Amino acid sequence: MFDSREKIALFIDGANLYATSRGLGFDIDYKKMLLAFQKRGYLLRAHYYTALIEDQEYSSIRPLIDWLDYNGYRVVTKPAKEFTDQTGRRKVKGNMDIELAIDAMELSDTVDHFVLFSGDGDFRSLVEALQRKGRKVSVVSTLQTQPPMISDDLRRQADNFIDLASLRAEIGRNPAEREARLQRRVEVEETADEDED
Repeated sequence: MFDSREKIALFIDGANLYATSRGLGFDIDYKKMLLAFQKRGYLLRAHYYTALIEDQEYSSIRPLIDWLDYNGYRVVTKPAKEFTDQTGRRKVKGNMDIELAIDAMELSDTVDHFVLFSGDGDFRSLVEALQRKGRKVSVVSTLQTQPPMISDDLRRQADNFIDLASLRAEIGRNPAEREARLQRRVEVEETADEDED
């Protein structure tokens, strides 16, 4: 599946990967992820795409974004759009597909093997375009949730499909670390609540 001589680039649809790992019941350790793919070839780039809600005093994703930015990932963000739907519910829209596709195409002359962390069927055309340029594309998502997190069209188009569940031991966060992190988050939120009183 991977050739050690290949130049690899990771393209991570942050919201999609988060939903997939949540569906499988584990958190990603992004440091382990870099190490895992450095073992598979020459890891040239690791891109992480996510939309951020502006005007929020505290965003739960901000610490992750900052950590990724300082630890080998190229983080691409844009403001999410907030709107109210017909039923009066507040919705957030923040699609990063175009940014991811443009960056991938710009690297298509340099990268041998693209690893796309998303199950979004909208990426099928991108995968096909990269393949027409002679590039290999692996897609990481899962079939093990109900419904599956990967579009059938995307899975068929990819050169390789990697089920995220199969990477759990290699890139998953230790459950004890997760508990400690959740406890710290609860303590931070309790302190914030006390400050508001």
